[in-house]
Amino acid sequence: MRSVRARAALGATLVVAVALIGAGLAVLLVLRANLIDQADLQAEVAAREVAGALATGTPYEDVELDDDEDHPVQVTDEEDRVVLVSKDLRAVTGTGATGVTPVPSASAGATPAPDDDDDGDDDDQDDDRSRPGRGEVSSDDPDFSDGTATVDRTTADYRFAAVEATTPDGVTLTVYAGAPLAAEQEAVNTVRGAMLTGLPVLLVVVAGVTWLVTRRALRPVEGIRQEMAAITASEDLARRVPEPDSRDEIAALARTTNETLTVLEASVERQRRFVADASHELRSPIASLRTQLEVAEAHPELLDLPGAVADTVRLQVLAADLLLLARLDAGEKPGGGTVELGALVREEVSQRTGDRIAVAVEVPEGGAFEVNGSRGQLSRVIGNLLDNAQRHAEGSVAVSVAADGRGVRVEVRDDGAGVPEEERERIFERFVRLDDARSRDDGGAGLGLAIARDVAARHGGTLTVHRADEGGAAFRLWLPRPA
Repeated sequence: MRSVRARAALGATLVVAVALIGAGLAVLLVLRANLIDQADLQAEVAAREVAGALATGTPYEDVELDDDEDHPVQVTDEEDRVVLVSKDLRAVTGTGATGVTPVPSASAGATPAPDDDDDGDDDDQDDDRSRPGRGEVSSDDPDFSDGTATVDRTTADYRFAAVEATTPDGVTLTVYAGAPLAAEQEAVNTVRGAMLTGLPVLLVVVAGVTWLVTRRALRPVEGIRQEMAAITASEDLARRVPEPDSRDEIAALARTTNETLTVLEASVERQRRFVADASHELRSPIASLRTQLEVAEAHPELLDLPGAVADTVRLQVLAADLLLLARLDAGEKPGGGTVELGALVREEVSQRTGDRIAVAVEVPEGGAFEVNGSRGQLSRVIGNLLDNAQRHAEGSVAVSVAADGRGVRVEVRDDGAGVPEEERERIFERFVRLDDARSRDDGGAGLGLAIARDVAARHGGTLTVHRADEGGAAFRLWLPRPA
């Protein structure tokens, strides 16, 4: 049952089984009810025929009864004494009395003796008086009951209808007439047998069809699984899973899987380049520092202490940058404090006493430029942008803070050569330095702008580069205001 195909086939089979059983029971109940209604009608017709004859004063022995086996009849009086039964009826249950032997009683339809004609009425009037009165048959719905009757040594189930009739003598009789239930039982049993025979076959067909359909539908999934297993074993992220031609959920799964593999391949490749570039960047200052220390060990008077300190500082800065990038790649969220960007810019500029070019600050007085985020990380972004501007500017560097829609914009401008339009996205990649910035004498490792954009993205903002009015580059940091 661990297979999806097996679970789907079992589930479909159970659902169909429950539906068919419910429908079968409903059919049987409706069929049985209809057949019983027909038996009720036959029994009522037979009972009313006998009751009508008794109501007209027909003597018991002259009452014509239907075929005894088809419609057995039993008639009782007010005291539940049997006064009339079918000729071959040997036993009966389900009626008012179980007796099948009539008790002696006055016969229905007896005609009283005519009186002498002393009043001089004509013969027609005398004839009218000599005729017996007429009884009546109850118009109420008959009572129905189930029972059995033994007719000529054959016992069967019957549906009995009870109809009351009043004879001309004022005697109230109850006529019980039965209709056989053999046809109803045979029909119900036949339908039930057909259902019990066909249900297992139908369920087997449903299970088989569901298994085959599910197998065919899941065949692309198996192909995706095999290809993913092969990719995992080979570690070749350039491979892709097969995409079926259908436009269903499985095709969407395959496309999403390939998109994930593309992103994963790019991430792994980026990580590999990052490790290679980091190793390359670390190797130069470490080799330089080792050389200086080895020379100092052999010739202490030749020790270049300022150079050793500079290499050590460069290693420290590079290690800090790599650590920050690692935390950002791990998904570290910025702190939830509030930072006033105008004050942060002023503070950052005031601490840059050793800059080659003085930084012009343009922050409106009284403005509120608050954003949510990490004060340390945002300070690092502004510092990296100012460092980049100092590295490329010819004579002026300016930073401004202003409201921009639903956020705050910080712009750092310089009057350098600017950034070619085709390079405006590549400069934010890690360890990327344009041709005029290849020199490592100033300590640049190509991580400052990459760190700045990653931090901006973690804060829900953006960092882009444009052409400044002064002719150089204008880096625009946009951060959303607190909600």
